[in-house]
Amino acid sequence: MIGHSPAQSSSTSERVRRTAALLSRRGFALDAGRLASTCLGGALAEQDVRWAVAASPELTFAQDLVVLRSDGTRAVAIRSRAAAHATDAPPYLEMTVLFVRTLVRVAPFIRSVSIAGSLASGGFRATDDVDLNLIVDDGRRHLAYVAVNVLALLHALRHRAKPVDDLTRRPLAPRLMTANLILERSQCHPLARQDEDMAFELLMSQPIFGLDIFDEVVEANPALLDHFPQLESRSPMLVIEAPARPWLPVWLFPAIFDGFARKIGGSAWRFMQWTRRGKPDALARVAYVRATMRPYTLFDETHPT
Repeated sequence: MIGHSPAQSSSTSERVRRTAALLSRRGFALDAGRLASTCLGGALAEQDVRWAVAASPELTFAQDLVVLRSDGTRAVAIRSRAAAHATDAPPYLEMTVLFVRTLVRVAPFIRSVSIAGSLASGGFRATDDVDLNLIVDDGRRHLAYVAVNVLALLHALRHRAKPVDDLTRRPLAPRLMTANLILERSQCHPLARQDEDMAFELLMSQPIFGLDIFDEVVEANPALLDHFPQLESRSPMLVIEAPARPWLPVWLFPAIFDGFARKIGGSAWRFMQWTRRGKPDALARVAYVRATMRPYTLFDETHPT
């Protein structure tokens, strides 16, 4: 289901169904109002979404969410996540802003940072980690990965009491800040992925640093707008200004160091997977997320990094 060709003109019912299916692949769902505003192919009126659900044998309402009929039993858990978001997300959003301020001061080769995952989509709960999407200078993807994870570990040591689940539990401190997707600037002009899943990833992410770089990516990949024209008119949640003077100069991070960073980061990643060896659900979730990010995944022996 990943890697669809650009969205073509289709009926409202088909657009709503495909949007619900895309959400289902990512493990969540939206009510009619939010689905209308984020619908594949462009925003709809809420009543059009409700009509489409009534007309489609594959869609239904469960817990006031638009879901595939096959996902009806998951609606209670999804609604529970949405309810938790209102109380759990604000302190983690504040925490993320502080973390990103530090990150871009320490690693000036990181040019754009967006909040992704459940904190951006509206289904965050305290046991989750915070997913970050990064755009970095060429030849520094693994340096960025190591920088995020070193700072994240130091940060998490101050938050050992954070609630965890099988995905966020780790030996020394909870998994709290995570590099979800790391792109080099040249990889964005154009993106190898122009499908609806990649367009949705950008649509649901919330850029908080380097908004101009994020906007350049959208402008350089107009095919993404065929799937979600909403990308062109989105408003950022908040924006962190670039530091007047980074704590470390960019010349301290030459691209030649990226190979060494890849070895360090790869070892750390494999160790984390080893700690999950008895948790098949957690391993399956990691495998799915990595599949949605290809060909941009790090430490993937079967795909270039």
